[in-house]
Amino acid sequence: MKPLHYQEKEHFIKLFQQEDVDRFEDRFKILEVFLQTEKHVTVDELNDLLQENGFFFQRDFLRGTLLMMCRYGLAQKITFENEPTRFEHRHLGQHHDHLICTKCGKIDEFINPDMENMQEEIAARHGFHILQHKMEIYGICGECLSVREDTLTLASTRPGERVVIIDFTGGATFEMRMISMGLRRGDTAEVITNYKNGQMVIALDQKRYSLGRGFARKILVQPEFGEKNNLIR
Repeated sequence: MKPLHYQEKEHFIKLFQQEDVDRFEDRFKILEVFLQTEKHVTVDELNDLLQENGFFFQRDFLRGTLLMMCRYGLAQKITFENEPTRFEHRHLGQHHDHLICTKCGKIDEFINPDMENMQEEIAARHGFHILQHKMEIYGICGECLSVREDTLTLASTRPGERVVIIDFTGGATFEMRMISMGLRRGDTAEVITNYKNGQMVIALDQKRYSLGRGFARKILVQPEFGEKNNLIR
């Protein structure tokens, strides 16, 4: 069997020449550099890789080539939550899912045959035939966890995290204001939304609370599960 990337190049040559695509040689150079990386790259990241290899193209031409490669099934466009559009290889007969770190943006691929079989079984029970699917698991990678402080401000948390309120740094008046809202030390809250600017939303006891970033920076929290529970912090 021919090496996978060799096969992709053969398909590229056949499809692009068959369609009489313009600037074929330039587009083939883009494909070759694209296949050299196993990362999920943005247009700008791929442009940097091309320049490192001595190739310089207009950004619109590069993006157009990537979209053309998607159209012919040689690449696929993916958009993760709060991330720029990325492109990855699309190898025939292969499927994988993604683990995305919401702190550093690292993306890991994984393949789990048991999970694939379970999805097919669930679909079959509902009389449903799967055509395509994707799974994206958002969290914090091991590297980010290893350097993360045990105690952090609520403003520094990520959507989906469950945290315990341990202290208020805004003085007695601020703490009384939080208590009047329904937030107390020892309460466990789930972070619903947290954008870089503006309000953030947390949930506590089936209620939603909207907090400004100034307030959120004065609330100290810890992850709900620590080492005492034998779970990774």
